[in-house]
Amino acid sequence: MNKRSVKKVRAAKASQRPATRKASARKAPARQSVHKPEAPGIVNITPVPVAQVVARAPTFRTHKFSVGQTVFYTSSPISRPGASGSYQVVRLLPSDGDDYQYRIKNPGEAFERVAKESQLEIEH
Repeated sequence: MNKRSVKKVRAAKASQRPATRKASARKAPARQSVHKPEAPGIVNITPVPVAQVVARAPTFRTHKFSVGQTVFYTSSPISRPGASGSYQVVRLLPSDGDDYQYRIKNPGEAFERVAKESQLEIEH
């Protein structure tokens, strides 16, 4: 067994005064700044115009439907078959892997649903 792992039990003092600790006279050493060398090969960074970045960037896919648009929701076979119908897009949600998601609401229901873009079509 290690000496440090064994705690010594001290007898309680019978004094009436509250116990006070003396401040440690030992000070912590001052921190030294650590200089990290720059990555090799990076010497100068030149600014690039926004137009050049936009031209090189791939075209990002965006939501197909917008907030306030009326859409036709086709429910999946797992959910209630009576859920299909006309809904209004309330909020755009981030993608869930392959599909964007939307929060939709039917005026006849008291709650909102979350639907994937593949479940929605433009209302004609």
